[in-house]
Amino acid sequence: MADHQLASQPRGTRAANEKRAEVQDVLDRMARALTTGDGAGVAGCWGAPAFVVSAEMVKAVASLDEVAAFFGGAADQYTSRGIVNTRGDIVDEEWIGDGIVTVKVRWPYLDAAGNEIGAEASDYTLRRNDAGKLEIRCVVMRGVIAGKP
Repeated sequence: MADHQLASQPRGTRAANEKRAEVQDVLDRMARALTTGDGAGVAGCWGAPAFVVSAEMVKAVASLDEVAAFFGGAADQYTSRGIVNTRGDIVDEEWIGDGIVTVKVRWPYLDAAGNEIGAEASDYTLRRNDAGKLEIRCVVMRGVIAGKP
């Protein structure tokens, strides 16, 4: 959002937009890293310890090296299914004070032409570290979203 737009908004709206943009930045960095096979880039969006939960597994993550290893092979898995890009679409967002936010995120599967060929969803809890930077600390993986895009 442009500076002149931020300055013309009521203080509460401006703060909410800045916070949402901060979350979106984390998701954008993670999307780029996931689709390029950059495990270290994904890990840069996380803090440790962290937790990943899905219907198939529960994983406590003790280090950022584990995050990098866990997500480092994601690009190969996606490209084998024709998925070459994605983006994190925030569906819902709830701030708990200024230091914790939970977001429900839809990740569309995009092919080489930019067409959506499916999607998945996850819920993330992000927490500010001591330097004030948001980091992913917990993920609940909802899985593939049924139905046609």
